[in-house]
Amino acid sequence: MALVAFALIALIALGSALGLVLKRNPIHGALFLVVNLGSIAALYLTLGAEFLAAAQVIVYAGAIMVLFVFAIMVLIPGKEETGPDPRRPWRLLALPAGAILLMLLAVYVVGAPAAPSGRATSGGVEAIARLLFTDYLFPFELTSVLLLAAMVGVLLLARRRA
Repeated sequence: MALVAFALIALIALGSALGLVLKRNPIHGALFLVVNLGSIAALYLTLGAEFLAAAQVIVYAGAIMVLFVFAIMVLIPGKEETGPDPRRPWRLLALPAGAILLMLLAVYVVGAPAAPSGRATSGGVEAIARLLFTDYLFPFELTSVLLLAAMVGVLLLARRRA
């Protein structure tokens, strides 16, 4: 059952990545990216890395995607949509598809065997923190400086526009 869930989630991840690349509308691409990042978090869950899954959802699918969508909305002027949507029948399929996925997830969670007590802690907070602040301290600090430079750049660009 775990292999089936993993394969289904991997297919969703691949499909959403394909949709991200093929969509011309940036907002639609951003929504496909949210689905992709969420499915990657689900893959982390199937692999037993709960902390990585939570971090994936909070940091990427949450904060970074809000930033992306905000930047897209500010930088790309949109056109008003009028008239009926020709894709309406496809949207009606979203509800049953979502219900089926929710049922599969419920079956997976309820039917999952209890984790053995000697489970690997590779996805745990303590193991990740130990690695981040010992072996990977320099890349971690370099990433911090890169994010700081990006924030300063955004502030300078926003100040010039205003």
